[in-house]
Amino acid sequence: MEKYFDASYIWNAIPLLLPFLKVTFLVAGSSIVLGIFFGLLLAAAKLSSMKVLQKMANLYTTIMRCTPSIVLLFLVYYGVPALAENIGINLHAIETAFFVVVTFTLQFAAIMSEVIRSSYLAINKGQFEAAVSVGLTRFQAYRRIIFPQALVIALPNFGNAMIALLQEGALAYTIGLIDIVGKANLIIASNINAHALEIYIALAIVYWVLSIVIEKFFAMLEKFFGKGKITLETT
Repeated sequence: MEKYFDASYIWNAIPLLLPFLKVTFLVAGSSIVLGIFFGLLLAAAKLSSMKVLQKMANLYTTIMRCTPSIVLLFLVYYGVPALAENIGINLHAIETAFFVVVTFTLQFAAIMSEVIRSSYLAINKGQFEAAVSVGLTRFQAYRRIIFPQALVIALPNFGNAMIALLQEGALAYTIGLIDIVGKANLIIASNINAHALEIYIALAIVYWVLSIVIEKFFAMLEKFFGKGKITLETT
């Protein structure tokens, strides 16, 4: 009689799952890079003196925060091609990964805009004024005084956002992307849904390891740049 739970399936599944991490990393990495870029633009709009830009950026952030990831994913995956078709553009042949990247870029940009905005506002503006008064240009003051300190403040939230994005990216399998989660579901299907628990435990172990590595990496970065901040403030 076959055992209901067989731990050997966990260790056998991990080598089958790991090659598909490259798809997960590609999607997450692209979303992070694009999200940071658009997040900077949103943060600049929130910090600008133009009320219209502030309201538009804040409205965008509110909408992204209030929309569940899976709902946004479906809206992008089904809605964007439908809208494009109305103006004569066919997007149905585009790779699924494209829509996943668009979805999580939109969400990550909203998160990053708040991280960047709050980090910038946490810096004492007197330091900027003092730097300019001693002869530094505005760009030099931002690059050498404001940015290093804002980076230290932003790192923990940035690390948490990256882990959250990695986990939210697991939803991509719902629209057919074969990443590590999609591969896990294929393995389960090939087993006729037997030993699904073991496969999901293997998947969880991979995500646990990734999350811990990212968390430790950002803790090291925070410690390293924190030393630079202390040196800067004591000179």
